[in-house]
Amino acid sequence: MGSKPLFYPAPTYRALESYWDTDDDAPGPRCGHTLTAVGATKTQGPRLILFGGATAIEGGPSSSAPGIRLAGVTNSVHSYDVLTRKWTRLRPAGDPPSPRAAHAAAAVGTMVVFQGGIGPAGHSTDDLFVLDLANDKFKWHRVVVQGQGPGPRYGHVIDLVAQRYLVTVSGNDGKRVLSDAWALDTAQKPYVWQRLNPEGDRPSARMYATASARSDGMFLLCGGRDISGAPLADAYGLLMHRNGQWEWTLAPGVSPSPRYQHAAVFVGARLHVTGGVLRGGRAVEGEAAIAVLDTAAGVWLDRNGLVTSSRTSKGQTEHDHSLELMRRCRHAAASVGARIYIYGGLKGDILLDDFLVAENSPLQSDINSPVLTSERASPVASPRANHSNLSPFNPAPESPTFGSTSMDKNSMEKLAEASAAEAEAATAVWQAVQAASATTAEETSLSDDNSQAAETLSEGSDTEADVRLHPRAVVVAKEAVGNLGLMVRQLSLDHFENESRRMVPLHHDQSYPTKKMTRQRSPQGLHKKIISTLLRPRNWKAPANRRFFLDSYEVGELCYAAEQIFMQELTVLQLKAPVKVFGDLHGQFGDLMRLFDEYGFPSTAGDITYIDYLFLGDYVDRGQHSLETITLLLALKIEYPENVFLIRGNHEAADINALFGFRLECIERMGENDGIWAWTRFNQLFNFLPLAALIEKKIICMHGGIGRSIHSVEQIEKLERPITMDAGSIILMDLLWSDPTENDSVEGLRPNARGPGLVTFGPDRVTDFCKKNKLQLIIRAHECVMDGFERFAQGQLITLFSATNYCGTANNAGAILVVGRGLVIVPKLIHPLPPPLQSPETSPEHFVDDTWMQELNIQRPPTPTRGRPQPDLDRNSLAYI
Repeated sequence: MGSKPLFYPAPTYRALESYWDTDDDAPGPRCGHTLTAVGATKTQGPRLILFGGATAIEGGPSSSAPGIRLAGVTNSVHSYDVLTRKWTRLRPAGDPPSPRAAHAAAAVGTMVVFQGGIGPAGHSTDDLFVLDLANDKFKWHRVVVQGQGPGPRYGHVIDLVAQRYLVTVSGNDGKRVLSDAWALDTAQKPYVWQRLNPEGDRPSARMYATASARSDGMFLLCGGRDISGAPLADAYGLLMHRNGQWEWTLAPGVSPSPRYQHAAVFVGARLHVTGGVLRGGRAVEGEAAIAVLDTAAGVWLDRNGLVTSSRTSKGQTEHDHSLELMRRCRHAAASVGARIYIYGGLKGDILLDDFLVAENSPLQSDINSPVLTSERASPVASPRANHSNLSPFNPAPESPTFGSTSMDKNSMEKLAEASAAEAEAATAVWQAVQAASATTAEETSLSDDNSQAAETLSEGSDTEADVRLHPRAVVVAKEAVGNLGLMVRQLSLDHFENESRRMVPLHHDQSYPTKKMTRQRSPQGLHKKIISTLLRPRNWKAPANRRFFLDSYEVGELCYAAEQIFMQELTVLQLKAPVKVFGDLHGQFGDLMRLFDEYGFPSTAGDITYIDYLFLGDYVDRGQHSLETITLLLALKIEYPENVFLIRGNHEAADINALFGFRLECIERMGENDGIWAWTRFNQLFNFLPLAALIEKKIICMHGGIGRSIHSVEQIEKLERPITMDAGSIILMDLLWSDPTENDSVEGLRPNARGPGLVTFGPDRVTDFCKKNKLQLIIRAHECVMDGFERFAQGQLITLFSATNYCGTANNAGAILVVGRGLVIVPKLIHPLPPPLQSPETSPEHFVDDTWMQELNIQRPPTPTRGRPQPDLDRNSLAYI
């Protein structure tokens, strides 16, 4: 299958003109250096710090000795101001590290840490040198580390993982090529290197690889040269679990080319890989010279799109100037915002001094940030400029924008972030460090600045950000075949004829820190089997004989493991953005797989490491695959206890799901004895489910609503679990059963057509509840809505429904809501699948499913779709449940 429109190809690099005051300020030609992005401070914008490298070469065609030898190794430091595009040489106080190349560097807050390398005197020590850039008083420090460390090495990699752990991997110690991995906790003194023993698929020994840490904590090792000198094409992700155990995972996809001495850097979930060489020092050429590993989609991309096979030849692109620019090795790369910067390198026997730039994707090329504005502005006055023989930088053509052109800078940044369908966290450069770090002690602390940076990141979003619904929704086209199949579009909310059009800006400024929740690490085994069997977004097929693959013993084991986790969670979950929110699924497992396929799925090969998942209940009943739905969600909860969250719906109750299909499905698919036992065990588990969730203390998520009795979040928090429906109070009934009134004009409390004793609540109740609890939005499920989502109370409440064509009759779309870090909410939709090409007579599986739905609808008519005329049935009947 070809690439989807969401797979944006690798970018094109262009020369960027930069400036300096004196020749000494210019970095000049060099290779084997590092380029590290450092976030803005109160007095300085974002900067790139260039350190070390070789500034000359010896040998070459005119020499009698074969090959070339790097020389002129330096320890000079140069700073590039992203806002002014100006290079300045820094002369920090303190004892600098020795001249070196092939070293490694990483940013820790407003500091840059350097380690290892090789210089004129041989291998550099494994000491950590820190360049402190705080308060514009630049100073070198040597960090004291106790105990054994990685030892002297070069050609290795280092980066800061999860804003806390310095991780270094691989390299060469002068005797052999290495495969070890080490970590240093910057928040714990005294500093100690810990040799890691990760689980999973371990990478082979290598040197001259690259590594970059994704903003959520995934450390990705890419390429390199093995012990035989052969270039490698693989990539491995290293992630630390909540129990402290580290694990390697082989990245999926087909790399365009093996390579080493290349450069790589993350922008969001996309690892941008450039240049490098093959065996014998031959440069990676052609389209393979510029590549992107999209870690959210698990695919490699070049400038033509999805890569399906390695391309180590130039093909037809020999004279492409932009590709010629990337015929280099031993260069360095860094990213700021959506831009990737590259400096220097080696091309054959020529040292390079050019400065290149590219933008992550078309959706991010129009971010009107100060960084991009300054680099698109006319040149600033400067005595000297970098007039290389390459073509000067020209701004890329404007990409189509997906929102209002009158939006301010912050709005555009949030729009681009949300619309990229990556729900990605902004880079650590932009988010981590805003406070000045007044370091007065001589001894350097890696934890002080870093802990503040980690705290900033853990808050998840700007404290002044308001909750806003994005003006466009992401929609997968209805067509399932032909040229329009799988097309993804973005439509203005005004295009949805059924969705309410009454959103108004909200202005509650107060934010609150969230509590840290502790969860029990789940046992290994069964849940992994379930995930491997069911988590198949692209190719899941319903079992032909409908026999369920688990027995009652395994259901009991699964429920026990999940129950232990739910018991430790709060009744009202405290979550941080970004979060992906799902509405009612009702056993329509195929729709869950479609949503996972189109918009990302919870796996290390998907997007689980940088976005959480929240499900709002009603996992069972009505649909024909309730067993698959609930077992997969429970297995995902066990595998990712701090990333996947489930709250309770009104159908997670024995007296309800005994009538609406779940009990019948358990018996039919597991046998009467096993089925009844499994159904009973699931319902015991349901009594432990949390009942609501708060996102960033500004958005409350629940299944039903606030009804007549809920006036504060504390009322929900005081509900003690396990709790059964019959033992629950009126608060539980309102929380799981109540609905908004018909529209914004109907205020107060009204009887609910679902049954006696149930109510609907008006927009005035929503406004009062949000104001009293300092909330800005209620997200609830419980009602089928035609567009999958629908606003109420002038946008202060959104109803969300994820199952399409509910009960086989509603023909509604299904939706999820992606809550970004900036609290911009993007609806993402799927439409009902068209009828199969085969008739029921030639499609037994469809016939079985269709019969199941029709028989259940006759016995228990579906709840009327919100906003649609209701049939003239007995208001006390179960049709309205």
